[in-house]
Amino acid sequence: MATTESGTAGKQPELKRVMGPGLLLLFIIGDILGTGIYALTGQVAAEVGGVVWLPFLVAFVVALLTAFSYLELVTKYPQAAGAALYTHKAFGVHFLTFIVAFAVMSSGITSAATASRAFAANFSAGLGMDMGEAGVIAVAVLFIALVAAINFRGVGESVKLNVVLTVIELSGLLLIIAIGFWAIGHGQGDVSRIWTFVPPEGSSGVFWPVVAATTLAFFAMVGFEDSVNMAEECKNPSKIFPKVLLGGLLITGAIYMLVSISAITLVSAEDLGEGETPLLKVVQAGAPGFPISIFGLITMLAVANSALINMMMASRLLYGMGREGVIPAVLGRVHKSRHSPYIAILFTTALAIALITLAGGVPELGGTTALLLLCVFAVVNIAVLVLRRDTVEHKHFRTPTIVPILGAITCAFLAGPWTGREPVQYFIAACLIGLGVVLWLATLGIMRRTEKAAG
Repeated sequence: MATTESGTAGKQPELKRVMGPGLLLLFIIGDILGTGIYALTGQVAAEVGGVVWLPFLVAFVVALLTAFSYLELVTKYPQAAGAALYTHKAFGVHFLTFIVAFAVMSSGITSAATASRAFAANFSAGLGMDMGEAGVIAVAVLFIALVAAINFRGVGESVKLNVVLTVIELSGLLLIIAIGFWAIGHGQGDVSRIWTFVPPEGSSGVFWPVVAATTLAFFAMVGFEDSVNMAEECKNPSKIFPKVLLGGLLITGAIYMLVSISAITLVSAEDLGEGETPLLKVVQAGAPGFPISIFGLITMLAVANSALINMMMASRLLYGMGREGVIPAVLGRVHKSRHSPYIAILFTTALAIALITLAGGVPELGGTTALLLLCVFAVVNIAVLVLRRDTVEHKHFRTPTIVPILGAITCAFLAGPWTGREPVQYFIAACLIGLGVVLWLATLGIMRRTEKAAG
């Protein structure tokens, strides 16, 4: 008798439900915080000047709209695969489902690969030596392999490490806030900068510079969507997700606002926009006696946390798709002793290594990550409305109808070329989606040959 990939008792093990509200909250906070806020504050300031907090606020609102849509779907369908699963259920188009899955997976792996390269670069700087491009790539590859090993040991070990790294990266941002407000309280810095709008040279008006800055700031807000891919490893997901996800977004949004205010008070927008270590400049300006090497280590560990969480998300997404039969079922296999999706982990790690060795830098890949996710979020917001006709037996969260409508409009708007987004981001995204199309055609061919052989 044939069996499905969900398996029968004793043949296909299920994922462990080890995440309660506390671990899930730390997972969400740790996923949102990280590479974005540590690296993008200066670039946002270069677009709008002193009102650097405003694009982060707009990005938070856009993310919050989509988070409400995710909440309805994850409590209605508490399974792994996230956006790909919702697209599959809403539209039933194999090609669209595959592309959405590939886009989400690409965004996670691209983000993890970028974080790995940033980790290697910080490691090189910490040693006080120039390892060259080959050395940075070698360290990044070794780092991503270590992430894969932690991921393979199981979600329990991965989430425990995430707790430690989240506390560390959170402490770095709280340190920035404390330094900023301590300096303000002692009359240092220039509080008037908070309300000073300074557009880039050649720009006029407020709207479009803020929009351009929001496309950068939005990269710092993504990550909340990864949590839905951990639904099968959460205890009672339909009950705990609404409060935990919204709480995580509110906490990170507040932190971003306070970090932005602290940064612009102590360092001018021009200085923040130069180089790739804006928050390090804040520490130097507000607490010159604080050991810079310690904050550098915190930054490196924060980047490491981003890599770990993104690789966990990507592997769980592929696992869920394999279980749904949208991609080859082999990707839905779970290791019998470790209870982790080991084939999916190997596949995503191989793609990350390819990106580490072949792809571009942080700004290009970060912008592409946000671009891909904005497109996916637009689809998810539409899926919420389509799936209203599908009822389930258990109670679930329901968002007001206007919310997914506004979410779809704002996400589609921020993904457009009129925002001032760099053309190279569209090129990278097109290449990734093109690769997805090739893989979809190959998968479809394999499935057809399998059906003929079975017939």
